[in-house]
Amino acid sequence: MATDSTKVNQTEAGHRSAFSHPRFRLYFPSSCLSTLGSWLIRFLFGWAAWELTASAFWVGSIAGLMLVPTFLLTPVFGITADRINPRNGLLVTVTLCGLLAGLAGITATLGLLELPALAALALAFGAVTSAHTPIRLAFLPRLVGREALPSAIGYSAIIFNTSRIIGPALGAWLLMVSSVPAAFATSALICVGAALLLTRVTGTERKEAREDRGSFVAQLRAGVAYLRHDAMLRLVFLMTLASGMLGRTVIELLPAVSGKLLFGDSSTLATLTAAAGMGSVLGGLLVSRQSGRLRRLYHLVLLGLSVSAMTALSAGLWRELWITAIAIGLIAGCTTTIGTGCQALTQLTVDENYRGRVMSLWAVVAMGAPAVGAVLVGSVADAAGFPVAFAGTALFALLVVLNLRSRAPDQSAGT
Repeated sequence: MATDSTKVNQTEAGHRSAFSHPRFRLYFPSSCLSTLGSWLIRFLFGWAAWELTASAFWVGSIAGLMLVPTFLLTPVFGITADRINPRNGLLVTVTLCGLLAGLAGITATLGLLELPALAALALAFGAVTSAHTPIRLAFLPRLVGREALPSAIGYSAIIFNTSRIIGPALGAWLLMVSSVPAAFATSALICVGAALLLTRVTGTERKEAREDRGSFVAQLRAGVAYLRHDAMLRLVFLMTLASGMLGRTVIELLPAVSGKLLFGDSSTLATLTAAAGMGSVLGGLLVSRQSGRLRRLYHLVLLGLSVSAMTALSAGLWRELWITAIAIGLIAGCTTTIGTGCQALTQLTVDENYRGRVMSLWAVVAMGAPAVGAVLVGSVADAAGFPVAFAGTALFALLVVLNLRSRAPDQSAGT
């Protein structure tokens, strides 16, 4: 197991673009298609739930079914990612997403896409994506060198955030000009295209010796123990938790912010969503320009957390749409910077033998914190208003920043 000083000294190289690596250039279009296809499928499941029930409860329930496997299965698939060539795992998950979309299209064509069938498909899709996430995170370091890893993570964040906007827009257009079965068929074809492009990526097998595998339970315990004893990783997970409870929670609650704080309509929400999307893209671009130096990334994350918290503290001033849009864009940009920066810090710090397990645990924290935060902050906002609710999480984030400022990586990591 590498020591902290060894890991720090391994990050001396300067910035290098991920596109300078041939494997990443081959992977990039596949990643674009698979991410777009995933967001399109999510949108179509939500639309189908609304069309069947006209109930916000069931729309939310279908979304929940797609999320539940993430918390239950992601750590298990993190162990799998440590055992296999991640490229082969991605081929399986992307192909399965396409098959599920095709099955949904066939079911809709036959008039059998009722609520039970939709719930089963959503749960299956959630299980597949819970495997896809840790395998994808374990795959990125096989495509680029350490000096280009933040760049690869930053570009992946850009793909994710642009697809989150384009996917639903494409779905709405497909439903307008065709039908639900045709829209599902299109998403299936997108996933198939992504899988075919992924077959072009070769040479990603591990060449170094692996640790003894043991049982899944033993390996999961070993991964948790590794995380618990690595000081740097503990700090990164704490920053991820703080950002999830603050910035990501603000973005998750945008519909309520639009309606309760601004008394707006659908156009107000669209404006705030666009501002969040633009901020997220800019945050991904910022991280894509970073080198693999731990100290620089660490302070960038702390800066993002500080700016995000200070912006949330100003929520009492959010009375005009343009002011709120700027604030939301800034928070979204900081949140993406923090998330991608923390992912890069984790990727650069973790030992290769534990990468899949540690990244799966990081993904659970990164996705679970906003879900918990949305419930807590939403409850406080209903009782005391958004300014009070956001101030509470912002103060928590600032306390984390004050605690971590003096605990940055050693100076030898560079600036």
